[in-house]
Amino acid sequence: QVQLVESGGGLVQAGGSLSLSCAASGSIFSINAMGWYRQAPGKQRELVATITSGGSTNYADSVKGRFTIARDNAKNTVYLQMNNLKPEDTAVYYCNIDGRTVVAGTSTLRDLEIWGQGTLVTVSS
Repeated sequence: QVQLVESGGGLVQAGGSLSLSCAASGSIFSINAMGWYRQAPGKQRELVATITSGGSTNYADSVKGRFTIARDNAKNTVYLQMNNLKPEDTAVYYCNIDGRTVVAGTSTLRDLEIWGQGTLVTVSS
């Protein structure tokens, strides 16, 4: 079983900064991409940023130049540094990983995709 634990959300004024982290634990064999998504009230979940196992990154246009995604492979952790936050960044932020996990009691691998519980980021104007 694999779990993701997110931390770091909160309330900040526009122009401020917040840092999110998401740690994966459990029967992880390997992790490919790690990412952050967000869902604002009344809107669909959208991609914020992703990072591959090799370190290649991809950002939504709305956050380019303000947000930075990073990962620590030894800790199975992904981070999101958010600077110059805007009220429109207000949302629940979810981390996501895809990789492979070991089936309990066997040596069989299966694909894995899992979401964090979400952490609320509120940016006041």
